[in-house]
Amino acid sequence: MNLEQKMKGLEPGSLRYQVLEAAKNFKSSWIGLGQILYTVYKDKMYKEWGCMSFEAYCKGEIGIHQQTASKLLHSYYFLEKNEPEFLKDVQSQETPDPRNIPAFDAVNVLRLAAKQKELTEEDYQEFKKSVFEDGKEGKEVKKQMGLRLRSIREEEDPQKAQAERRVRTLKRLMATVRTLQKEAVYGHLVSDKTAKEIEKLIGFLDQEIGIEA
Repeated sequence: MNLEQKMKGLEPGSLRYQVLEAAKNFKSSWIGLGQILYTVYKDKMYKEWGCMSFEAYCKGEIGIHQQTASKLLHSYYFLEKNEPEFLKDVQSQETPDPRNIPAFDAVNVLRLAAKQKELTEEDYQEFKKSVFEDGKEGKEVKKQMGLRLRSIREEEDPQKAQAERRVRTLKRLMATVRTLQKEAVYGHLVSDKTAKEIEKLIGFLDQEIGIEA
Protein backbone atom coordinates (compact mmCIF):
# COMPACT_ATOMS: atom_id res chain seq x y z
CA MET A 1 0.00 0.00 0.00
CA ASN A 2 2.87 2.39 0.82
CA LEU A 3 4.49 1.69 -2.55
CA GLU A 4 1.21 2.30 -4.36
CA GLN A 5 0.79 5.64 -2.63
CA LYS A 6 4.26 6.70 -3.73
CA MET A 7 3.49 5.57 -7.30
CA LYS A 8 0.45 7.89 -7.44
CA GLY A 9 2.73 10.91 -7.14
CA LEU A 10 4.95 9.86 -10.06
CA GLU A 11 4.57 9.82 -13.82
CA PRO A 12 3.56 6.31 -14.98
CA GLY A 13 6.29 4.79 -17.09
CA SER A 14 9.10 6.88 -15.57
CA LEU A 15 12.13 4.99 -14.26
CA ARG A 16 11.32 5.85 -10.67
CA TYR A 17 7.75 4.63 -11.16
CA GLN A 18 9.00 1.40 -12.74
CA VAL A 19 11.27 0.66 -9.78
CA LEU A 20 8.36 0.99 -7.35
CA GLU A 21 6.19 -1.18 -9.59
CA ALA A 22 8.92 -3.85 -9.72
CA ALA A 23 9.28 -3.69 -5.93
CA LYS A 24 5.51 -4.19 -5.59
CA ASN A 25 5.79 -7.33 -7.73
CA PHE A 26 8.99 -8.47 -6.01
CA LYS A 27 7.63 -11.80 -4.77
CA SER A 28 6.45 -12.87 -8.20
CA SER A 29 9.52 -11.71 -10.11
CA TRP A 30 12.67 -10.59 -8.32
CA ILE A 31 14.49 -10.62 -11.67
CA GLY A 32 12.52 -7.59 -12.86
CA LEU A 33 13.41 -5.68 -9.70
CA GLY A 34 17.05 -6.78 -9.89
CA GLN A 35 17.30 -5.59 -13.49
CA ILE A 36 15.88 -2.15 -12.88
CA LEU A 37 17.77 -1.67 -9.62
CA TYR A 38 20.95 -2.48 -11.50
CA THR A 39 20.20 0.44 -13.84
CA VAL A 40 19.50 2.74 -10.90
CA TYR A 41 22.75 1.68 -9.20
CA LYS A 42 24.92 1.83 -12.32
CA ASP A 43 23.68 5.26 -13.45
CA LYS A 44 23.40 6.62 -9.88
CA MET A 45 19.82 7.71 -10.59
CA TYR A 46 19.06 7.74 -6.86
CA LYS A 47 21.02 10.99 -6.53
CA GLU A 48 18.60 12.73 -8.89
CA TRP A 49 15.81 11.58 -6.58
CA GLY A 50 17.36 13.20 -3.52
CA CYS A 51 19.12 10.22 -1.97
CA MET A 52 22.77 10.38 -0.90
CA SER A 53 23.41 6.67 -1.39
CA PHE A 54 21.94 3.65 -3.15
CA GLU A 55 21.42 1.94 0.22
CA ALA A 56 19.47 4.92 1.56
CA TYR A 57 17.31 4.95 -1.56
CA CYS A 58 16.50 1.24 -1.33
CA LYS A 59 15.62 1.41 2.35
CA GLY A 60 13.73 4.69 2.24
CA GLU A 61 11.81 4.41 -1.01
CA ILE A 62 11.19 0.72 -1.66
CA GLY A 63 11.72 -0.75 1.81
CA ILE A 64 14.61 -3.07 0.97
CA HIS A 65 17.62 -3.36 3.28
CA GLN A 66 21.21 -3.11 2.06
CA GLN A 67 21.90 -6.85 2.29
CA THR A 68 18.84 -7.73 0.22
CA ALA A 69 19.56 -5.02 -2.35
CA SER A 70 23.14 -6.24 -2.69
CA LYS A 71 22.01 -9.85 -3.22
CA LEU A 72 19.50 -8.70 -5.82
CA LEU A 73 22.12 -6.79 -7.79
CA HIS A 74 24.71 -9.56 -7.65
CA SER A 75 22.18 -12.28 -8.45
CA TYR A 76 20.75 -10.41 -11.43
CA TYR A 77 24.20 -9.59 -12.81
CA PHE A 78 25.25 -13.22 -12.34
CA LEU A 79 22.31 -14.39 -14.46
CA GLU A 80 23.05 -11.75 -17.08
CA LYS A 81 26.65 -12.89 -17.32
CA ASN A 82 26.39 -16.66 -16.78
CA GLU A 83 22.83 -17.63 -17.70
CA PRO A 84 21.86 -15.20 -20.49
CA GLU A 85 19.55 -17.68 -22.24
CA PHE A 86 17.55 -18.34 -19.08
CA LEU A 87 17.33 -14.60 -18.39
CA LYS A 88 16.25 -13.86 -21.95
CA ASP A 89 13.53 -16.49 -21.73
CA VAL A 90 12.15 -15.07 -18.46
CA GLN A 91 12.22 -11.49 -19.73
CA SER A 92 10.40 -12.48 -22.92
CA GLN A 93 7.40 -13.66 -20.91
CA GLU A 94 4.73 -11.11 -20.14
CA THR A 95 3.83 -12.81 -16.86
CA PRO A 96 6.58 -15.27 -15.84
CA ASP A 97 5.50 -18.18 -13.67
CA PRO A 98 7.09 -17.61 -10.23
CA ARG A 99 7.47 -21.38 -9.86
CA ASN A 100 9.96 -21.38 -12.74
CA ILE A 101 12.10 -18.61 -11.27
CA PRO A 102 14.82 -19.66 -8.79
CA ALA A 103 15.01 -17.89 -5.45
CA PHE A 104 17.35 -14.90 -5.62
CA ASP A 105 19.24 -15.93 -2.49
CA ALA A 106 19.82 -19.36 -4.06
CA VAL A 107 21.19 -17.71 -7.21
CA ASN A 108 23.45 -15.64 -4.98
CA VAL A 109 24.83 -18.82 -3.37
CA LEU A 110 25.39 -20.27 -6.85
CA ARG A 111 27.31 -17.10 -7.71
CA LEU A 112 29.55 -17.63 -4.69
CA ALA A 113 30.02 -21.29 -5.63
CA ALA A 114 31.27 -20.24 -9.06
CA LYS A 115 34.09 -18.35 -7.32
CA GLN A 116 35.21 -21.30 -5.19
CA LYS A 117 38.40 -22.64 -6.74
CA GLU A 118 38.12 -25.84 -4.72
CA LEU A 119 34.89 -26.79 -6.49
CA THR A 120 34.91 -28.62 -9.80
CA GLU A 121 32.66 -27.99 -12.80
CA GLU A 122 30.76 -31.12 -11.80
CA ASP A 123 30.17 -29.65 -8.33
CA TYR A 124 28.93 -26.41 -9.86
CA GLN A 125 26.52 -28.22 -12.18
CA GLU A 126 25.13 -30.12 -9.19
CA PHE A 127 24.44 -26.86 -7.34
CA LYS A 128 23.01 -25.34 -10.50
CA LYS A 129 20.54 -28.22 -10.77
CA SER A 130 19.53 -27.65 -7.14
CA VAL A 131 18.82 -23.99 -7.90
CA PHE A 132 17.20 -24.10 -11.35
CA GLU A 133 15.58 -27.52 -11.48
CA ASP A 134 14.93 -28.51 -7.87
CA GLY A 135 13.99 -25.00 -6.75
CA LYS A 136 15.92 -25.15 -3.48
CA GLU A 137 16.16 -22.11 -1.23
CA GLY A 138 19.44 -20.33 -0.60
CA LYS A 139 20.00 -21.83 2.85
CA GLU A 140 19.62 -25.35 1.44
CA VAL A 141 22.10 -24.74 -1.38
CA LYS A 142 24.50 -23.03 1.04
CA LYS A 143 24.40 -26.08 3.31
CA GLN A 144 24.95 -28.34 0.30
CA MET A 145 27.96 -26.30 -0.78
CA GLY A 146 29.36 -26.23 2.77
CA LEU A 147 29.17 -30.00 3.06
CA ARG A 148 30.92 -30.43 -0.29
CA LEU A 149 33.71 -28.00 0.63
CA ARG A 150 34.16 -29.73 3.98
CA SER A 151 34.42 -33.09 2.23
CA ILE A 152 37.07 -31.74 -0.16
CA ARG A 153 39.14 -30.30 2.68
CA GLU A 154 38.92 -33.52 4.64
CA GLU A 155 40.28 -35.39 1.64
CA GLU A 156 43.14 -32.88 1.22
CA ASP A 157 44.18 -32.60 4.87
CA PRO A 158 42.36 -35.06 7.17
CA GLN A 159 44.27 -34.00 10.31
CA LYS A 160 43.41 -30.33 9.84
CA ALA A 161 39.80 -31.22 9.07
CA GLN A 162 39.62 -33.31 12.24
CA ALA A 163 40.97 -30.43 14.33
CA GLU A 164 38.45 -27.99 12.79
CA ARG A 165 35.60 -30.43 13.42
CA ARG A 166 36.72 -30.79 17.04
CA VAL A 167 36.66 -27.01 17.55
CA ARG A 168 33.19 -26.74 15.97
CA THR A 169 31.91 -29.51 18.24
CA LEU A 170 33.39 -27.90 21.35
CA LYS A 171 31.83 -24.55 20.44
CA ARG A 172 28.42 -26.13 19.97
CA LEU A 173 28.81 -27.91 23.29
CA MET A 174 29.81 -24.64 24.96
CA ALA A 175 26.74 -22.87 23.53
CA THR A 176 24.46 -25.66 24.78
CA VAL A 177 25.95 -25.62 28.27
CA ARG A 178 25.65 -21.84 28.52
CA THR A 179 22.01 -21.99 27.46
CA LEU A 180 21.24 -24.64 30.06
CA GLN A 181 23.22 -22.71 32.65
CA LYS A 182 20.95 -19.69 32.23
CA GLU A 183 17.87 -21.85 32.60
CA ALA A 184 19.06 -24.05 35.47
CA VAL A 185 21.41 -21.86 37.50
CA TYR A 186 19.86 -18.43 37.07
CA GLY A 187 16.43 -20.00 37.53
CA HIS A 188 17.61 -21.53 40.84
CA LEU A 189 16.80 -25.07 39.63
CA VAL A 190 20.09 -26.61 40.83
CA SER A 191 22.15 -26.49 44.00
CA ASP A 192 25.07 -24.10 44.51
CA LYS A 193 27.47 -27.04 44.27
CA THR A 194 26.08 -28.07 40.87
CA ALA A 195 26.17 -24.44 39.72
CA LYS A 196 29.90 -24.27 40.54
CA GLU A 197 30.55 -27.52 38.67
CA ILE A 198 28.77 -26.14 35.61
CA GLU A 199 30.92 -23.02 35.80
CA LYS A 200 34.04 -25.22 35.99
CA LEU A 201 32.88 -27.15 32.92
CA ILE A 202 32.44 -23.91 30.98
CA GLY A 203 35.94 -22.82 31.99
CA PHE A 204 37.35 -26.17 30.90
CA LEU A 205 35.57 -26.03 27.53
CA ASP A 206 36.75 -22.45 26.99
CA GLN A 207 40.34 -23.56 27.66
CA GLU A 208 40.01 -26.53 25.28
CA ILE A 209 38.67 -24.28 22.51
CA GLY A 210 41.53 -21.84 23.06
CA ILE A 211 44.13 -24.61 22.79
CA GLU A 212 42.57 -26.10 19.65
CA ALA A 213 42.11 -22.74 17.93
